[in-house]
Amino acid sequence: MEKISRTRIIDMLKRRDFGISVNVKGWVRTRRGSKQVSFIALNDGSTINNIQIVVDLGNFDEELLKLITTGACLSINGTLAESIGSGQAAEIHATEIEILGACDNTYPLQKKGHTMEFLREIAHLRPRTNTFGAVFRIRHNMAIAIHKYFHDHGFYYFHTPIITASDCEGAGQMFQVTTKNLYDLTKDENGSIIYDDDFFGKQASLTVSGQLEGELAATALGAIYTFGPTFRAENSNTPRHLAEFWMIEPEVAFNDIIDNMDLAEDFIKYCVKWALDNCADDVKFLNDMFDKGLIERLQSVLDEDFVRLPYTEGIKILEEAVANGRKFEFPVYWGVDLASEHERFLVEEHFKRPVILTDYPKEIKAFYMKQNEDGKTVRAMDVLFPKIGEIIGGSERESDYNKLVSRVEELNIPMKDMWWYLDTRKYGTCPHSGFGLGFERLLLFVTGMSNIRDVIPFPRTPKNAEF
Repeated sequence: MEKISRTRIIDMLKRRDFGISVNVKGWVRTRRGSKQVSFIALNDGSTINNIQIVVDLGNFDEELLKLITTGACLSINGTLAESIGSGQAAEIHATEIEILGACDNTYPLQKKGHTMEFLREIAHLRPRTNTFGAVFRIRHNMAIAIHKYFHDHGFYYFHTPIITASDCEGAGQMFQVTTKNLYDLTKDENGSIIYDDDFFGKQASLTVSGQLEGELAATALGAIYTFGPTFRAENSNTPRHLAEFWMIEPEVAFNDIIDNMDLAEDFIKYCVKWALDNCADDVKFLNDMFDKGLIERLQSVLDEDFVRLPYTEGIKILEEAVANGRKFEFPVYWGVDLASEHERFLVEEHFKRPVILTDYPKEIKAFYMKQNEDGKTVRAMDVLFPKIGEIIGGSERESDYNKLVSRVEELNIPMKDMWWYLDTRKYGTCPHSGFGLGFERLLLFVTGMSNIRDVIPFPRTPKNAEF
């Protein structure tokens, strides 16, 4: 086969220099045609769109043609031609075809619709479908947008540890990291495991958040963000929970809760605009195939200011709704941690736009949040989105050493693990704020997918760690 340098299909579809010899490589999506001519839809992952390959059957060996089946990988030399009526401007008239990888009829992605559940069972092949090609290209673009936003705004990308000895959220639902033989554990007289001979000489876990370390960095570099994997051993089999997911956590010295809300709104709007501007074909495909309101919903987030709503007022609105006959599965009262149905009512039905809920009761929020003067609430903020519920959680942090120590003692958090965190309040403390955005929650919103397992290549959920 003559050596012609390969052009990606995304670039080939833009070309108009008809008549020249070109090469494309990719996987067969479909093949149709008559006795004289075949039309092959070829895709190489660079775009949602296939390029049409026109094959004059009389010019090719019959045995070779038999191998051109759905899923087969081909290298094709041909002439770039103007396309008549395939919905695209360019197609390729094949002169040489090489089979790089044949694909027999056991290939599970034949030309028909597949359920999301079935595709999760073949997660090693699902990136080859149009849907997952679109989702994972958008995932890449969102990661680029995140880095670009923070870089352009003077933030530093800070790498916090994945293996840690501190539990940021106090949730206790952490995966342990150990080299110990689990069949032969030595214990002390109280029955507690002795970790002296373990790799780190103490109990260690996978991180649930990089926030605490991020606070250290913000009090040195001014503005930082983390972006990495986090792990929660929650037995939550819901369409919104993963055991392994990615988090973005900015932390900014000298920002108060208002600055924090402004940052969250500006940042998330930037990401949504990036998706509309840079992933238009993929977003349109998902809009047309899965969620007819997707583009309209993304646009509406850009067009409107987010509502800023104190928790206490939010509860009043929900209580009024209940009084007027609205049924919720979970009860509504001051002090309750709002369920997704409550959050979505406020966003989708009451205000019809994103809501930033602030000033939560301190009992339902983490120890490090700054307490308000009322002694009952803290400067927390949750950004609530249509279809998702909470997409961002953050707060102004408690910068007062004594207040933080008394809160740590109140909640019986082991001080021996927290000494380094408390040091930041002893040595040149400052007001600072930050938040966490679950990357996959952002992707759920931007792609219109309905299950978080479908926006990460290999989902990790209870009883599932395949591939």
